[in-house]
Amino acid sequence: MRPFSAKERGEIADAITTAEATTSGEIVVVAAAASSGYYANALMWAAIAALSVPLPLIHTTKMPIEYIYLIQLGVFLVGAMLTQWESFRFAIVPAGVKRARAHQRAVEQFLVQNMHTTEGRTGVLIYVSFAERYVEVIADNGIYKKVPHQVWEGVVAKLTHHLARHERTKGLVEAIATCGKVLSQHFPPDQGNKDELPNHLIVLDGYRGY
Repeated sequence: MRPFSAKERGEIADAITTAEATTSGEIVVVAAAASSGYYANALMWAAIAALSVPLPLIHTTKMPIEYIYLIQLGVFLVGAMLTQWESFRFAIVPAGVKRARAHQRAVEQFLVQNMHTTEGRTGVLIYVSFAERYVEVIADNGIYKKVPHQVWEGVVAKLTHHLARHERTKGLVEAIATCGKVLSQHFPPDQGNKDELPNHLIVLDGYRGY
């Protein structure tokens, strides 16, 4: 993930502040370089490749079992070395696994950023994980009771389109503005309109887990 510049961060922060001025709801934006390291998954494929070595060699050659074992060990070591190459590691992970991990990280961030503690349960999280090309919008219970899920799916679709065109800042700003409009219709600003959560972009440069 290319680092966000100060200008980009400022535009996103301004968009959040502007959107929240029209509603009592809260909008938090989290961008992750990746949602997981996927080391365990990659090592599993290296192990599967190594385990597949002996059978064909036993049936098609007269190679001593000791040599077959060394070849098997070599295949695993090469596979393990390839897993250190991030692009390769991410490429061999099934799409379903990546979606599941990204969704899990999004839910974790919803809790970590204290979205569930807002007054009226009106927090909205916009989560983007670039390595998985994954976007999710999570709204708290107070919002889900009033706003159809299809609305958030539309936000995800538009933001995903912008990300595919390498327009991440434009996409995030538009997604924030749309969320603000939706929230303002159902949750107008209260007297004083207390700002409960941070308005700046939260960037997760590293990833956790295997």
